[in-house]
Amino acid sequence: MRRGGQALVCLLAGMLQALGGFFTYFVILAENGFLPSTLLGIRILWDSRDVNDLEDTYGQQWTYEQRKIVEFTCHTSFFVSIVVVQWADLIICKTRRNSVFQQGMK
Repeated sequence: MRRGGQALVCLLAGMLQALGGFFTYFVILAENGFLPSTLLGIRILWDSRDVNDLEDTYGQQWTYEQRKIVEFTCHTSFFVSIVVVQWADLIICKTRRNSVFQQGMK
C-alpha cells in the first residue's frame, strides 16, 4: 500500500473512533434525559454552580453536582469507547489474513 493510502486508512480509523466516542457520549446524556436537540446553548446554565434546578427534556430537575456526575460519566464513557475501538483495531490489524483462532494472540 502506498504511503498516501496508509494515511487515509489511519485518518478514517481515527474518525470512526471519534464517532464512536461521541455516539457513546450522547447516548449517556440521552439516557439521563438530555436529548441532543436540547444541548445547544445549555453550557452556561450547565456549568453554573448557582443553577440547581436545570430541567432536562422530561422535566426532571438537576442540581450542579448531579449534572457534573453525568458529565464525568460521559467523559469516562468517551475514553473507554475509544480504547475499546483501538483494541478492536489492533485485533483487526493483527489478524488481517487469518482468523483470530488461526492466528492466536501471541
